[in-house]
Amino acid sequence: MLWVTLDALMQCAHLGKVGLIASQSWVTIDGRPVLVQADPEGRPISGCPNIGPTIKPCTTTLKVQAGYSTWIRVDGKPVVLDLVTGLTDGTPPGVVKYKDTTPGQSFVSEAG
Repeated sequence: MLWVTLDALMQCAHLGKVGLIASQSWVTIDGRPVLVQADPEGRPISGCPNIGPTIKPCTTTLKVQAGYSTWIRVDGKPVVLDLVTGLTDGTPPGVVKYKDTTPGQSFVSEAG
């Protein structure tokens, strides 16, 4: 499982892009900050094409459901791994997920 950096590509199930922000900057891979717990949560989603009458496009990520390291931490917060997934605020509620499609690096991993 690869660590996720700020260069990662996270997308909703409809291929909208998640706008990521790193909350820490002192642990990096190839000069890019590693994402830690809560970094993927509450982030804007742009370009979700799931639009129509009574259909709400994905605009925000919700809480991560899986994908935080259980043993690697940065400043006490678990590192985000490339299997990260969670729900969006899109319709139908409680169904549409976001996930990491590219972790932003291919060097550092957590042995599983």
